[in-house]
Amino acid sequence: MKRANPPNFDNDAFRRALSQFATGVTVITTRAPSGALIGITASSFNSVSLAPPLVLWSLATRSASMPVFRSNSHYVVNVLAATQLDLCRRFATVKGDRFEGVSHAAGDTGMPVLDGALAWFECHNRSRYDEGDHVIFVGEVERCGVHDRAGEIEPLVFHNGDFHGLKRLG
Repeated sequence: MKRANPPNFDNDAFRRALSQFATGVTVITTRAPSGALIGITASSFNSVSLAPPLVLWSLATRSASMPVFRSNSHYVVNVLAATQLDLCRRFATVKGDRFEGVSHAAGDTGMPVLDGALAWFECHNRSRYDEGDHVIFVGEVERCGVHDRAGEIEPLVFHNGDFHGLKRLG
């Protein structure tokens, strides 16, 4: 098989190009073997398959939470609403207990589902793929839910290095 040609761009050019793809924002949550709650902000979420129901997301290999996510049997993908920008930033930057003062409930597997999430997917940690400087996680969705007012609430969107809501066109 022929190998890829070397890139003709630098990391900054690649990041600028990637930033033009608008993505939803999620917080991926799980529970460490010690019982501590773990959560990280991720915009790398995507659907994979309807049958079986599969989703994917990725995490940097250098992430402090990598060992827990890699070894745990379950996690929850919480899709954030535009009104949850504070949660997005908290789970992206806060050191220490990111769950302090954050309202959530345990899903069927005991993993945290964030209150007010636009949607959530409780996943079995089906497979992991080491690719470049990230690990791609494929989750088999066991349960999912949608906020009661999902049609009325804007999602949180990341585009061009900043956060936005979403307005309907037309």
